[in-house]
Amino acid sequence: MESMMQKKRYYTFNEHLRERFGGKTFKVSLDAGFTCPNRDGTLGRGGCVYCSTRGSGDFAGGQGLSIHDQFVEVTERMKKKWPNANYIAYFQAYTNTYASVERLREVYEEALAEENVVGLSISTRPDCLPEAVLDYLEELNQRTYLWVELGLQSIHDRTMESIGRGHDYAQFLKGLDQLRARRIRVCAHVILGLPGETKAEMMATAQAVAKLPLQGIKLHLLHVLKGTTLGVNYQREPFALLTREDYVTLVVDSLEILPPEMVIHRLTGDGPPEELIGPLWSRKKWEVLNAIDAELERRDTWQGKKAKK
Repeated sequence: MESMMQKKRYYTFNEHLRERFGGKTFKVSLDAGFTCPNRDGTLGRGGCVYCSTRGSGDFAGGQGLSIHDQFVEVTERMKKKWPNANYIAYFQAYTNTYASVERLREVYEEALAEENVVGLSISTRPDCLPEAVLDYLEELNQRTYLWVELGLQSIHDRTMESIGRGHDYAQFLKGLDQLRARRIRVCAHVILGLPGETKAEMMATAQAVAKLPLQGIKLHLLHVLKGTTLGVNYQREPFALLTREDYVTLVVDSLEILPPEMVIHRLTGDGPPEELIGPLWSRKKWEVLNAIDAELERRDTWQGKKAKK
């Protein structure tokens, strides 16, 4: 506990990467031009109700550019502050296993060939993991540092249906089992503040996640963005959004029950400022993170303090 107190009161992704690689390591967000079964008509059109037109890749490299050109574009900004950093190629936009193995191999290998790239992070859906893709992910996992980020958002099927996820909790568990059978690190995405969910339901998701064989988690705040189904619905009939105080409380309550070894990849997120309808307080990301740190200190608590063995 003493070493944690000298850093953060939770196990950050930054700390994990420093332990692994011995120095500063960045994620370089890339857009490989994939789509999603929830957009191309296989399951639906337009994606999940909160999803932006860039498929959650709003801060990825330029669409239409090669992987190399995107990588250069993003890393040039980072090199000014951290000239000797390592990089993790982060395939963030849309569903990054929703293609043939040949296409996946083409883009992943191009990224791995870039200078100082030490691993991959691949964001996808639990229902887009066919056997051939799993075999390739297993191969990658044996020769590089790999994370698969798996969208969950909520354990409640009623919520999943209302936000148009196109899969249920059982499918998430199946995808997780398939990846863990191949010893692949998995990070789950969870959204706090989804329409209609109570605090008890959000905490039930955190409690369930705490018991799963996950190695990482991303806690997101629900962003209402222009041009999304959620944004249209909100402007037509506004619904309650989380206050900063409520969000901070939910995050700290969740951290207390998560296993101390689970890597916290994110505790809040960015919505493109020009597209953000609400909550507007989320624009001040560092103030939110500082408020989480302050609440942890005020309570004298930390990640895993209430975790069940």
